[in-house]
Amino acid sequence: MQDLRQKAKNILFIDIETVSGKASLDLFDERMQEQWERKAINIRNDDHVSAFDLFYRRAAIYSEFGKIICIGVGALYWTSSDDNPRFKVKSIAGDDERAILLEFKELVEKYPQNQLALCAHNGKEFDFPYLCRRMLINKIKLPESLQISGKKPWEILHQDTLDMWRFGDYKSFAQLDLLAALFGIPSSKSDISGEDVTRVYYAEKDLARIRRYCKEDVVVLAQLWLCLNQYDTIKPELIVRAE
Repeated sequence: MQDLRQKAKNILFIDIETVSGKASLDLFDERMQEQWERKAINIRNDDHVSAFDLFYRRAAIYSEFGKIICIGVGALYWTSSDDNPRFKVKSIAGDDERAILLEFKELVEKYPQNQLALCAHNGKEFDFPYLCRRMLINKIKLPESLQISGKKPWEILHQDTLDMWRFGDYKSFAQLDLLAALFGIPSSKSDISGEDVTRVYYAEKDLARIRRYCKEDVVVLAQLWLCLNQYDTIKPELIVRAE
């Protein structure tokens, strides 16, 4: 257990929820609308919908056309009462993306930046670059823990559970929910899935529901990390979900 304490020290498990930057394409200025139409030509479109309709369906995954509305953050910790690891998760959410990013930056900078490891599922290809790009767009200086430019590979402490599962097989992709099913980890998808987030945010205006979903994804992420490192998962009664 001491080994786990050392391994989990200074790891923050994160998950971001993103939506299209506007409720519909026509709310962007003309220049950005033109840019989306160019982008849409190269996006898979099996239903052959218009660029306008494709925006609502797919813009959330592109940092140039989407925005972050929720960041889930969790960490393993121990108490003095026993050796059982515990897990605490919270979410930072709202309509003001810049405020969300500033609060997240403030949180991560409480950790020693040369030791902090951010962990996400597919984080190296989605969460981490998305966070960096949206911070730059919002004119926020990147925290050192998100900086990769000019660093040697061993100086970048990011962890990615998808990377861990690939074992070097980079053509392989496995969703978090699939790996949760394989390892018997309770799913976070009982309420909504990532594809529903834009609709739940703009049409249903239910940010609280998205916050709950995001926190559960972080719980699943941490449990998967434990499984991939061959540790027991956290007991449900030892998971704390903060408001």
